[in-house]
Amino acid sequence: METKVQDLQETESNTKEDRFLVFTIGEQDYAIEIHYVIEIIEPMPLTPIPFLPGCIKGIINVRGDVIPVMDVRMRFGLPEQEYTEHTCIINLDNDGVSLGLIVDEVQSVMRIPESERMPLPDEQATEASMRYLKSVGSVNQGIQLLLDCDKLMDIQG
Repeated sequence: METKVQDLQETESNTKEDRFLVFTIGEQDYAIEIHYVIEIIEPMPLTPIPFLPGCIKGIINVRGDVIPVMDVRMRFGLPEQEYTEHTCIINLDNDGVSLGLIVDEVQSVMRIPESERMPLPDEQATEASMRYLKSVGSVNQGIQLLLDCDKLMDIQG
């Protein structure tokens, strides 16, 4: 089930600008800028590494690259859950740093123009899952939560 992100993108445009990969954690959808996404892969056996933060479940080998894998549920302070047939790993690259994100389900690739993105209210930025948000997008008369890849990938913070 290995899927390249390019296969998920709409055929009308090859640009990654303003495009976000939407995925689900629990009952909430989140989105991350598509330019960080390398690929989406099925869960595979993880090799645990001692003394890492609890949200880092271990490492995987993807075609010779060793990648740490984070359970986003745990990162957001949610309880662990058994993996389902929809669970997958989103392989990210942020300035040469790779990280796999275990998510409940990948939904789609969505275009959210800059003009449709708004900053978060400051008072909400302290909640556990909210501190990893960059902004919110206005989509089809609803709101889409847009993640900050730098903050999400910073396992020290």
